Amino acid sequence: MKYKIFHRRGREAKRIRIPFAFKTAAVYTLLFSLILVAVVVGLTSAYTTYAVRSQNLDKLASFVSGRYERPKLPEPDNPFGSRSSDFDADPETGLKSFAEANRIYIEIKDTDTGRITSYGDAGINVAGHMDTVRRVNAPARHLMIRVVSSDYPGLNGLSVGAFIALIVLLLLLSAVFGGVLIRKMLRPVYDMTQTARSITASDLSTRIDTVDSHDEFRELAETFNGMLDRIQESYEKQNRFVSDASHELRTPLSVVSGYANLLRRWGSENPDVLQESVQKIIEETGNMQQLVDRLLFLARADRKTQHVRFERFSVTEMMREIAEETRMIDENHRLTERIDDEVFLTADYALLKQALRAIVDNSIKYTPPGGDITISCREREGRVELEVADTGIGISEKDLPHIFDRFYKADEARTRGKGSSGLGLSIAKWIVERHRGEIRVESRPGQGTKFTVCLPNLHGPCRQEKEKAEP
Repeated sequence: MKYKIFHRRGREAKRIRIPFAFKTAAVYTLLFSLILVAVVVGLTSAYTTYAVRSQNLDKLASFVSGRYERPKLPEPDNPFGSRSSDFDADPETGLKSFAEANRIYIEIKDTDTGRITSYGDAGINVAGHMDTVRRVNAPARHLMIRVVSSDYPGLNGLSVGAFIALIVLLLLLSAVFGGVLIRKMLRPVYDMTQTARSITASDLSTRIDTVDSHDEFRELAETFNGMLDRIQESYEKQNRFVSDASHELRTPLSVVSGYANLLRRWGSENPDVLQESVQKIIEETGNMQQLVDRLLFLARADRKTQHVRFERFSVTEMMREIAEETRMIDENHRLTERIDDEVFLTADYALLKQALRAIVDNSIKYTPPGGDITISCREREGRVELEVADTGIGISEKDLPHIFDRFYKADEARTRGKGSSGLGLSIAKWIVERHRGEIRVESRPGQGTKFTVCLPNLHGPCRQEKEKAEP
């Protein structure tokens, strides 16, 4: 059976099976870790930068306020490049130069008079810039000195808003990257969807490739392919069943139609034609009835609506009945009985008898006149063995594995003129297996065939009720 395969890119390689849940968790853990590291690094850098700038601003403010608390400081105390003599000679010019050199804005307010004096670029004095305030109790006056830095307390020069925007950008990039990875991991699902869409009632040959998948999706794909195999097999069996059933019904219908036309033309004038036609019509009608009954039986078996009623009965009596009935309808063969006394079994009497009748009928059909048919029944080691052996034409080795298939017929030389529908042994096999038994066949062409039915000897009402409760 040939299938069309949807291949995915990549070469088959032996890799360790990694569960999809683990891979998904690993991807999201990695993305979360990267974002977390970026945030931690950013916040640490921002805090360090802020601490350094705040420390520098405090030094600048301390230096300015120190000019008013201690007007004359030694030269080494000025770490910012302005000479203290500049403040002594011209305080206005000295503060202005100091503010410009250090890119700060200085605002001095006399709290006694309310007078405010500022130095440096007024554009620095905006919301968001770092600032600090010092109170100075200078001789004869009280001052409030405010120093504003040109720096933002952000991340290496970035504002808080820019830092948040950077985090959002990282989240978006992580979402895109994660989406691409997840989509790649979900590729088998997309392939299965494509495969399912390509399946039609007339084409069930499509299968999904499992080469690149090494997780639960591989198992899912293999299960999906297995389901398609079963569906295709069931569909082909159904088509073959309908075709074979139509073929089997066509033959008796053609015979009935032919003899009906014969009756219409010469039946009223020729009594022999009338009798022969009526007899053949009755025979073919019986064949059709038997075929329809077997088809209905198999249909119920497939739907699991064929009931099995367990009861305890004598297998010895059943086998003797089958032997007696066989002698009544068949006088062309020698029938031998090897039936043990007092063999009992818990089973469905009617179904089991139907299965044995089908096997005996098969022996009658394929054993030449004058041949031997032997019916045996014995109990051994907790099981009952029912056996039908003949000296017929036998079954070839190539046909033996298929004799229980529905509508299966061996070569024409073996089946010509036998009137077999190919359903009797299929029904017998179903009945035996429904009783948890097995049916074995041994055959050699030209020497005969032996069917052996092995059934477990189930005793007691509890076992019987359990079997009834099972679907």
